[in-house]
Amino acid sequence: MKLRIKDNSIRFRLTRSEIDALNQSGVVSASTGFPGGRRLNYVVESSPASVTPAAFYSENTVSVRLPEAMVLALATTEQVSIDDQQVLVDGDKLRVIVEKDFACLTPREGEDESDMYPHPKAGESTC
Repeated sequence: MKLRIKDNSIRFRLTRSEIDALNQSGVVSASTGFPGGRRLNYVVESSPASVTPAAFYSENTVSVRLPEAMVLALATTEQVSIDDQQVLVDGDKLRVIVEKDFACLTPREGEDESDMYPHPKAGESTC
């Protein structure tokens, strides 16, 4: 799972096995280490009680909770992403995106893309 935070948006890119795990067990997680033994944890959860995607941050963990029906659609159809906005306390908006991780159009040396989704434009152009 890859996490990108930029310009009031949070984006998770999930491989095939991660989307399958999210659909079947309801959760996928990963973490990134920092100097001093600190870790940033990130979690995507499927919830039957959720009606819209929502992001949370607590105790060095970024979490996104998704409605179960949205996760099912992402896992079982050609749908590419779940993309929504969450209104923050100060009125700003946080864009929450969870998407399928596609293989690059141009192979990169040393990168294993075997668990990524085939790029929809494969064979048309390059990265």
